[in-house]
Amino acid sequence: MKDQEFQETILKGIGGSPGICIGKAYLVDKEGVDVVKKYVVPAESLSGEVGRFKTAVKNARAELQRIIDKTPQELRQHAQILETHMLLLEDKMIYDRTIDLIEKERVNAEWALKKVVSLVKPMFESMSDDYLKQRAEDITHVSDRIMENLVGADQVNIARIDKRVILVARDLSPAETSQIQLERIKGFVTNRGGRASHTSIIARTLEIPAVLGVGNATLTIKNDDIIIVDGKAGIVVVNPTEQTLLETEERRERYDIQKAMVARRSHLPAQTRDGSRISVMGNIELPEEVVSVLDHGGDGIGLYRTEFQYLSRPDFPGEDMLFDNYKDVIDVMGTRPVTIRTLDINGDKAVNYIRDSHELNPALGLRAIRYCLQKPEIFKTQLRAILRAAAFGNVRILIPMISGIEEVDQTIRLLDEAARCLEQQGVAHKRDIPLGIMIEVPSAVVAADILAEKVDFFSIGTNDLIQYTLAIDRGNRHVAHLHQPLHPAILRMIKRTCDVAREKGIPTYMCGEMAAEPLYAPILLGLGVDELSMNPQAIPLVKDAIRSIDSKDIDDFMNAVMGMTTPDAVEALLAETYGAVVNKIEHLKQE
Repeated sequence: MKDQEFQETILKGIGGSPGICIGKAYLVDKEGVDVVKKYVVPAESLSGEVGRFKTAVKNARAELQRIIDKTPQELRQHAQILETHMLLLEDKMIYDRTIDLIEKERVNAEWALKKVVSLVKPMFESMSDDYLKQRAEDITHVSDRIMENLVGADQVNIARIDKRVILVARDLSPAETSQIQLERIKGFVTNRGGRASHTSIIARTLEIPAVLGVGNATLTIKNDDIIIVDGKAGIVVVNPTEQTLLETEERRERYDIQKAMVARRSHLPAQTRDGSRISVMGNIELPEEVVSVLDHGGDGIGLYRTEFQYLSRPDFPGEDMLFDNYKDVIDVMGTRPVTIRTLDINGDKAVNYIRDSHELNPALGLRAIRYCLQKPEIFKTQLRAILRAAAFGNVRILIPMISGIEEVDQTIRLLDEAARCLEQQGVAHKRDIPLGIMIEVPSAVVAADILAEKVDFFSIGTNDLIQYTLAIDRGNRHVAHLHQPLHPAILRMIKRTCDVAREKGIPTYMCGEMAAEPLYAPILLGLGVDELSMNPQAIPLVKDAIRSIDSKDIDDFMNAVMGMTTPDAVEALLAETYGAVVNKIEHLKQE
């Protein structure tokens, strides 16, 4: 029985932050607010019940403020995440609806809050975009904090942990993650969450291993169990054997050495062996992430997602607020390019929380440029902010989800209107900035020759391009395995885009996940992609891969690639032709 109790068990989750750690598990008890009872509140006590809810929100707000004030220096750049949670505490979608439910249904505050959250979360969870989908986690974290104050549950205080451990929890909020002391916490494992969650972003900033979305971690792992966390592979090993421990320790040591070596080279240019230089840029969601791009050797910002500034508040942001956010990034980047993508959301339900409108298929619905063109005043507010910020640096503007020339024409018209208005008001701005479009809809590839006449660059978003071309939802576990970047159809889509762009004299960039895979670098260079952009942590390895390539050999290789009929055949040819590069990068990734 004892042998079975300590049998090695492997749990699979999502790699939230790369790295390997070994240590004792420390279970964070967060079970106190799961069960909520419903009871009727007498009419004469309703005002008191509403007051109890307001007090809980007030106390939750004070707790968050104390955490923000004590946030360690290395996490100061992520304080905005916690400030966003403070805004959500009094957001109409939670705050007003809960009060309304207490009064109308005469129920206790705990039950009303739970019901409101159960209605609001699915609005985000149904979205196709991974980043937007993860915002459901923010709703959960905020409501949990209010609920803990309502029921009197003990607050989790990670800062008080006084031993070297690996945290195991149902979930960790950004507020809790920001309390992690690096000298005590080796890594963490959670039942919930995903790579795009703010908790995952903070873990990557701290550079501690994290595996999220394990599902049953808190049921399987016990306090003081020895566990291994592999944040790259998304694996947790519980009660590892002596042999597993020995092998993991050797891998961890090699990983640390290789990580240091790659980091030292990260600021060298991404130049092929025969002298061709490729710009390797960073994708960011928060202004504060710009520091990570520079730290990892990024040449600029290839994709600045602007949705966060809209989703983090109860109403639309003003022009000055947007301008300040954009300028903050531009000031840090200096002369380096900053590519600002305009608002890419799934329609009203992502911004105006009061409405309950629900699209059955948001991936094909009112999103991105379609939404902006239906809301021209909201769009022009953002365009004005971008044009104003452009006066202070090297700015490009990128329009998402373009499917035809009419959308480009309308965008240019609104840009001109915004510039004229700023000119009349005497506001400093810059109209003459590069305008690019996302190539992520098959119709944009087919009509690339038409679109290239109106824009200054293409930026390929492979995540959506693969989804729409192959009719595959990456989030659907039944078909996720068919999401294949090396599919011949995808390679032909990319090649046509690059060929047309070259003929028309404009560059082609790539900002999708495919750009972050070092093993794909020879193919992307061979297809004609001029610039790659990715999550900051991927920059050093991709630059390393590019420096290992001799572009003079690529033409013959690409002729063979384009003759392949299956993704497996392409991958086999890649390994055969670039064996040394593949083995080197694969070794670094696995370690």
